[in-house]
Amino acid sequence: SSLCDSHCVEEMDDREGSFVAVRRISQGLERGTVYNSSSPEGVPGSAAWLGRGLSCVCAQRRDSDAHSTFDLTPAQEECLQRLQNRIDVAYDTTIPLHQEALRNLWKLAFPEEELHGLISEQWKEMGWQGKDPSTDFRGGGFISLENLLYFARNFQKSFQDLLRKQVGERSVWEYPFAVAGINLTFMLIQMVDLEAVKPRTIVGATFLKFLSAESESAFDSLYCIAFKLMDQQWLSMRASYMEFNTVMKSTRRQLERELMLEDITHLEDLPSYALLSQ
Repeated sequence: SSLCDSHCVEEMDDREGSFVAVRRISQGLERGTVYNSSSPEGVPGSAAWLGRGLSCVCAQRRDSDAHSTFDLTPAQEECLQRLQNRIDVAYDTTIPLHQEALRNLWKLAFPEEELHGLISEQWKEMGWQGKDPSTDFRGGGFISLENLLYFARNFQKSFQDLLRKQVGERSVWEYPFAVAGINLTFMLIQMVDLEAVKPRTIVGATFLKFLSAESESAFDSLYCIAFKLMDQQWLSMRASYMEFNTVMKSTRRQLERELMLEDITHLEDLPSYALLSQ
């Protein structure tokens, strides 16, 4: 079934860092049609735009963690440096590699539909705020695109389920898939303290044992787990757009708890990994 059968992405809020809810609409509407209305109540069967955007809210570091540092092995330092190099790369519309990565994401998301251009109304079908996804990468950088690509390639069923909102009893107002993904990248960078030279939190230090064991793909794998966990939390809380930040906080707390469990030697051992389907 076409994606527009299940939802339609509306106008973006101008404020940087905000994002727009997705209004689920009735079947039979023309694919790609965007509806505007002055209020959420709007015309029955049409979609209304959300004037107040949502932004990622990440938990503050505890004071007790502020002055802590953890020693790293040479192998861990090397893996951490490679990952930190990745988070420093901004998405650049002039770089062919970045352009191709964005095209590949479309092919993986909608293999049945040809993309008309890197700037196209079609991108709203994936949950970008507007017709140019590059404007949404400001908060997450190129790594947020890499995370989405990794998810699409390695857990295709889960990726498609979340993209097309195919699992569970969904809210009338849904989170936009792609922009939620960028929020998750940003949240994970904060959670595992990747911007520090050395991790200053126990969670960050614990993550490094997975990083050294599984190289840089550990962060991408954690992202996939986080996305599926976030959606499960969204469904279990029967959340709508006003609760998205609450869902994100709950997702972060659950991930932190699981990372700290004993006898966890690989990310596949995390309880929430079982949510993922290949």
